[in-house]
Amino acid sequence: IIQNALEEQDCPFNQYNEEDLEFLHYKVFCIYYAINQLNNSTWIADINHIGYSYAKWRDNMLQIAICDDDERMRCYIENLIKNEAACRLSVYGSGKELIAEGIKFDILFLDIRMVDLNGIETAKIIRKTSDAIIIFITALKEYVFDAFDLEAFHYLLKPIDETKFKEVFKRAVDERLLVTRSEPLIIKAEGIYRRIEKDEILYAENEARKIILHTRSENITFYEKMDDLEQKIGGQFFRCHRGYLINLDAVTSYDMTHIRLKSGEEVCMAKQKYNSFVTAYMEYLRRR
Repeated sequence: IIQNALEEQDCPFNQYNEEDLEFLHYKVFCIYYAINQLNNSTWIADINHIGYSYAKWRDNMLQIAICDDDERMRCYIENLIKNEAACRLSVYGSGKELIAEGIKFDILFLDIRMVDLNGIETAKIIRKTSDAIIIFITALKEYVFDAFDLEAFHYLLKPIDETKFKEVFKRAVDERLLVTRSEPLIIKAEGIYRRIEKDEILYAENEARKIILHTRSENITFYEKMDDLEQKIGGQFFRCHRGYLINLDAVTSYDMTHIRLKSGEEVCMAKQKYNSFVTAYMEYLRRR
């Protein structure tokens, strides 16, 4: 079922690792169990949407890289990260390999002492095109001052203390998510480009070919596909219904059919969205 659902959405089954597939099995179980409890025989149709939903879930995850020429250290940091967060994780054995990949990462763990291209030189090249949060790894304190010249977020001394790692990693994740949430939404309404702060948005409503953006102070109508807006607006928002996209920060209460917002308004909840909404909302509250 999982393989068919993924391939129908152009998501090749073999591109996912074991951890990814564990998440899919969990999603299938949750959907099957919840709908079976409601004695609804249409659960198979809902499973066919998993490939699409999962691809979007991956796209919205933080992209994190580890670059260290010590294989044991790479594995150690990789395991620490996997125990702390769901993310898209890439591992590199050299600075040249990292740069050649050309990916703009959200968080980068970078060893300073590496052969060929050391961590400092690697970071200088990365900084030309990326605002990634860089956490340097070093066995020698004297390199720390060079790290701060490159706007490093923090440094970790080898051997890495697990408790310290968790503390620094959590702060890095929170910092990155804060930056993502704070980026404004730019829309074109009545021929004028407008900058809308995301925290001001309560929800978006689909009306024919238009979007009505309900903010704390006004309603703004503009032309946009809801699917495009959902991709653009980020993880602080959730598509609870085909016609509605809500700001999770504006939620005050909910049940299986409606979501109540701080403005006092109620927005419809599609039955098949309930479980994924609860998961997204709980995760949002945990990260705040």
